[in-house]
Amino acid sequence: MSALIIRRAVTRLEPVEVCEGLGEYVGGPMARPETAARLLGGLFEDEAQEVFGVLMLDGKHQLVAYQEVSRGTLTSSLVHPREVFGAALRVGSVAALIVGHNHPSGLVDPSPEDCAVTERLIHAGELLGVPVLDHVIVGGSGAWVSLRTLGLGGF
Repeated sequence: MSALIIRRAVTRLEPVEVCEGLGEYVGGPMARPETAARLLGGLFEDEAQEVFGVLMLDGKHQLVAYQEVSRGTLTSSLVHPREVFGAALRVGSVAALIVGHNHPSGLVDPSPEDCAVTERLIHAGELLGVPVLDHVIVGGSGAWVSLRTLGLGGF
């Protein structure tokens, strides 16, 4: 899987796709979970299976790149820290991450597995110096939830 590079100023990954259609998210900080939820909701729209992705942010929390990490089944997705942080470390200008996934059922209630993987990612981010700022779950009809806002998953 290749990373979608949002700005050309970042180190290129091969193969690279310049991110079309996400211009409204470039140049402004991802300071609110609503912004990440709107972006991820658009990326995961109409997906019939769980998709887990990572938004890579610079030191000002501006969007640098997006990476789809995994595709799962109707109800689950396998996520490992090496895939989540691998592309971010290769990009090089990434200072923080927001992770997210969809629930194809449309229900956004975090599962125990969602909380557990978030805790693992937060711990890995602390070790690598690339903090995970939030984990956003999106569902149907614009529904979403932020684990940070709920105080779940180690936040």
